[in-house]
Amino acid sequence: MTALTLIRHGETDWNRDRRIQGSTDIPLNDTGRAQARATAALLRDRIDLGLPVSIASSDLARARETAEIIATELGIGAPRQYRGLRERSYGEAEGVGVDEFRERWGDWYTAEVPGAEPWPELRARGIAALGRAVRDHRRATAPAAASLIVVSHGAFMREMMRHATAGALPPAGERLLNGSAHDFVYERDHLRLVAYAGLVA
Repeated sequence: MTALTLIRHGETDWNRDRRIQGSTDIPLNDTGRAQARATAALLRDRIDLGLPVSIASSDLARARETAEIIATELGIGAPRQYRGLRERSYGEAEGVGVDEFRERWGDWYTAEVPGAEPWPELRARGIAALGRAVRDHRRATAPAAASLIVVSHGAFMREMMRHATAGALPPAGERLLNGSAHDFVYERDHLRLVAYAGLVA
């Protein structure tokens, strides 16, 4: 069993302006960097730093820098990067504002956006990437019980939560906040949500 904490990256200018990022590589802004430091302070109280702790992230700059800040604040090793932990690609919708998205394509989950990654493919990619990150973490920290922190993206994390809870969480229309941390257990290649933003699921 591996304790797994999924964290949404800190804020970017596109987050602030409510524009869809997807695979577009937008950096953190200063608010996002402060959020990463605040998340590290939260993790310091939630994770046993007396045991080995690993951190992994998407290779996109906003997730990578969030993970680097957290690692520095916690005094743990540098993050491993995984392309498979990237945000969903939104195709023609990248750079578009949220309101315009709804006007052009409709509902978030049923919209057919040219070039966008299908939700089932995102789920399969995400589960595979988390499995790889967990296996690498276990090899690096065995035989100790240890925690893995993963910094990723909003839509990616929503889909992992939907998979782990059979669609029960997160609630429809609820945003995952930048810097929010959600606790999972990864056991026998299965993902289970333990705490949703600190609330027991």
